[in-house]
Amino acid sequence: MQTFTPEDLDDDILNDLLEEINELYEASEQTLIELELRPEDNELQRSLFRSVHTIKGDLGLVSFTPMMPLLQHVEDLLDYLRKGQIKYTSTMSDLVLLTMDRVKIFVEGCFTKGSAEYDPELYKNLVVHVSKISPDNAALHEKLLADAVLLLDPSPDVGEANAEQVASGQSTPSRSVTLANTGIPKGLSNEKQMDILFFRELMKPIEKRSMYWEGRGDRIAKLAFYINNLAGKPIEEDQLAVACYVHDFGMAFMPLKILHKRDKLEENEFNLMRSHVYKSSRLLEHLDQWNGARKIVMQHHERIDGNGYPLGVKDEDICEGAKLLAILDTFDALTHTRAHNGHVKHPKKKAVIEINRVGEGQFCKTWMGHFNRGMAGLLTK
Repeated sequence: MQTFTPEDLDDDILNDLLEEINELYEASEQTLIELELRPEDNELQRSLFRSVHTIKGDLGLVSFTPMMPLLQHVEDLLDYLRKGQIKYTSTMSDLVLLTMDRVKIFVEGCFTKGSAEYDPELYKNLVVHVSKISPDNAALHEKLLADAVLLLDPSPDVGEANAEQVASGQSTPSRSVTLANTGIPKGLSNEKQMDILFFRELMKPIEKRSMYWEGRGDRIAKLAFYINNLAGKPIEEDQLAVACYVHDFGMAFMPLKILHKRDKLEENEFNLMRSHVYKSSRLLEHLDQWNGARKIVMQHHERIDGNGYPLGVKDEDICEGAKLLAILDTFDALTHTRAHNGHVKHPKKKAVIEINRVGEGQFCKTWMGHFNRGMAGLLTK
C-alpha cells in the first residue's frame, strides 16, 4: 500500500469535491438501474459517461493522480458504450459503481485524515483488464469485466488468492455471493422492474419525512438479497425487494411528535405505531403480482414465539421473507440513530452480537444462522 497526501487544499474545496462525487454517485446508481431496463437508451448511456467524465475532471483539478488512470479507462469504456460500439451488461454496472466506491473512499480519506492509502498494483492490474476491452473483441468483454470486478470486490469466500489469479492472468474462479450495488433485482420482466423502481422512488420522500429513515430501503434491500443468496434464494427476490422498500410506508402517516418522541411511548402511541403494518400492506392490496411482498410486510413484526404483532402468529405460520426482514429491520435500527433516549447506536459488529443476544424466541434460528454467516463475511473482508 502507498499513501497519497494531497497538496495543501482548502477544506471547502475538498468538501465541495466530496459533495459533488456523492451526488454523481447517486445519479449514476439511478442511471444504472434504468439501464438495466433500457440498455440501449443512448441518453442514459451519455449521462453515465458525463458523470464519470466530471468526476475525473474534478480529481484532475486537485491533482488526485492515483485515481486518474482507472477513471480514464472506465471513461473510455463508457465512450465506446455511448457510441454504440459495445453493449451494456450488468457486469459493466458493477465495475462503474465499484470504481466510484473507491473514488469516494479515497476522497473521504483525504478530507478526514489529510491522506489516503491506495494499492498501486491493484490499480495497475485493473487498468490492464479494462484497457483490453475494445469494439473488436466483444466475445472477451464479459470475462474482462468480471475479472476487473473481482479485483475490486473479491467475495468473502474467494479471498486474496483468487484475486491474485485474476491479476496474473490465470483462469477466473466463479464469483461467490457479494453485496449488491443496488436494491433492484436483475433478470426480471420490465413490468416488475418498473414496479420495484416505482416503489423505491415512492419511498424516497417518505424516508426524508423523518431524519432517522433516509436510505433505509436501499440498505435493507441490498442486505436482504445478500443473505437470501447465501441461503440459496428460498425467498423470491422480486417479492423480497418490494417488501424491503414498502414495509415502513405506513410510518409516513404517523405524527412526527410520536416518531421523534424521546421518552417511552404511551400504550395508545405504541398501538398507533404498530398499525403501520396494516397501512403498509394496504399499499399492495390490489396488486396481485405482489401478494408475496404484501404477506412479508404484514408479518415482519411477528415473532417466532408468537409474541409479535399484529396477529401474534408463530414460527411455521410466518413466511420466510418476514423472518429475514425482521432480523434486517432490527439490524438497521441498531446501527443507525433513533429518537428515543434509550436507543444506543451500535457499530455493526456489536449490533450482530446484540441481535444474537436477544434473538431467542424473537428471530428464526435458521435465518439467524444465514445472517451471522453473511455478516461474518462482510465484516471481515
